[in-house]
Amino acid sequence: MESKGYTQDGTVDLRGHPVLAHRTGKWKACAFLVGYEAFERMAFYGIASNLVVYLTTQLHEDTVPSVRNVNNWSGAVWMTPILGAYIADSYLGRFWTFTISSLIYVMGMVLLTMAVSIKHFKRTCINGICKKASTSQVAFIYASLYIIAIGAGGTKPNISTFGADQFDDFNPSEKQLKASFFNWWMFSTFTGALCATLGLVYIQENLGWGLGYCIPTAGLILSLIIFYIGTPYYRHKVKKAESPAGDLLRVLVTVIKNRKLELPIHPSQLYELDQQYYLNTGKRQIHHTSLFRFLDKAAIKQDGDRSWRQPCTVTQVEESKLILGMAMIWLATLIPSTIWAQVNTLFVKQGTTLDRHLGSTFQIPAASLGSFVTLSMLLTVPMYDRYFVPLMRKKTGNPRGITLLQRLGIGILIQIFAIAVACAVEVRRMHVIRLHHIKGPEEIVPMTILALLPQYVLLGIADVFNAIGLLEFFYDQSPDDMRSLGTTYFTSGIGIGNFLNSFLVTMVDKISGSHGGKSWIGKNLNDSHLDYYYSFLLVICTINMGIFLWASRKYVYKRESIELKVGCLELESKALDPSPLGLPV
Repeated sequence: MESKGYTQDGTVDLRGHPVLAHRTGKWKACAFLVGYEAFERMAFYGIASNLVVYLTTQLHEDTVPSVRNVNNWSGAVWMTPILGAYIADSYLGRFWTFTISSLIYVMGMVLLTMAVSIKHFKRTCINGICKKASTSQVAFIYASLYIIAIGAGGTKPNISTFGADQFDDFNPSEKQLKASFFNWWMFSTFTGALCATLGLVYIQENLGWGLGYCIPTAGLILSLIIFYIGTPYYRHKVKKAESPAGDLLRVLVTVIKNRKLELPIHPSQLYELDQQYYLNTGKRQIHHTSLFRFLDKAAIKQDGDRSWRQPCTVTQVEESKLILGMAMIWLATLIPSTIWAQVNTLFVKQGTTLDRHLGSTFQIPAASLGSFVTLSMLLTVPMYDRYFVPLMRKKTGNPRGITLLQRLGIGILIQIFAIAVACAVEVRRMHVIRLHHIKGPEEIVPMTILALLPQYVLLGIADVFNAIGLLEFFYDQSPDDMRSLGTTYFTSGIGIGNFLNSFLVTMVDKISGSHGGKSWIGKNLNDSHLDYYYSFLLVICTINMGIFLWASRKYVYKRESIELKVGCLELESKALDPSPLGLPV
């Protein structure tokens, strides 16, 4: 097949026919995908960046409930991809799961636009005095938001993975292109987020919420049309296992059944299929590792085994080890996701208390400061890809410049600096409040909102290492047939981070405000102690850094191989990071 110019990884077109390498895939195909990602992120951040403002100003929710509701909705958006990835990997495939889910997403956006535009769905205002929104109106808004969350469940884990599938791992030139894919994919994400935080937020607060939601809805529909125009250029992965998730369950069940058996001294005594099987199927064989050795019991060969009771293969066991190993790293990234949740919640509320004037008349919407997170990302990604990676590649010999876990570690460290800066700025804000005897919740603190810029910029730089590194790590280290599901480690981590922030805000508010005490996160931020809460986050971030260093020491990178015979030539593909060492301490 290779001699005819077909792809070497066995990808096919939508009808299941082999595809020609020079006519399909690569950046030619990805050009049709990045437009959707930009508009989808514009829609999401157009909602998320200013939702806390909408809930407090339009629905008159208090600070803590509004922060909790924003976090819960954002958490749902990032958690539903677990279901979407499972459906894609086990049943429909990435293309069709994305297709169905994108229509649900658009429907949610249309309903949300109606909720803030049509008079019947909005609260009634007479002579500037507005009645409280009815229960049905509030329910309609939240129903629209959670329909969007359901749609995101099938689009988020599959569109980026589908984009990465456009590069052939067994073609050296395409593999090198793929190393930059996630950087530039996230670049399109940042572009959409920038349009939302700079443009949409201003439109929502000054020209109307309806127009602010109508624009990304129209853009989303346009991007879907462009996506389907590119259909002839797409490559589709062929599923090589009937039920990848079922294999994981079978390994765990077999381990329990064999728990009393002794492990063999040498891994070669474990059960594995011969090379011809992997040659015929194109499935990648994963080499044995010493991590989570108790799982090796699933591959113990026993005398008298019948075919229906055959042990699991070493490759199946190693796939289970990969999932557990990634879970270990995933747990250490939940606190960084909690820090990210501050950008659309407490950072925004903090900004509303400051002087937002630029000149005599223009006021910066507090949520627009989130654009500096995106701007710092947009500036840092090209520098990282074009300068940092080649420089480090010369020093380390690693095609990525540094290992995936080293990249994550640097991002987490920068995040710690960011929350330390946020704490210092809040201490300064509290000092100005005391100096001017400010008490009322509506009083503006005579301190420029631009004082918040350093914490936003640092979080943007951190995400170039952290967010992009996480997406690439979970895609790269996932079993071949479970890459959509593996990518949900990335999305679910952000979701859990939002839920965790919601939990922390609620508990801190209750505990600090109990027995007549002053709440750290009260309705009146001018009479609260947000600096205490940021100090608390700084402590748990520092502890989490130590946990991450420990987990990275234990983690063993995936090592896999597949043989493709072309005449007498044999090709082997291995992971880029075979070293068991993740991060130096």
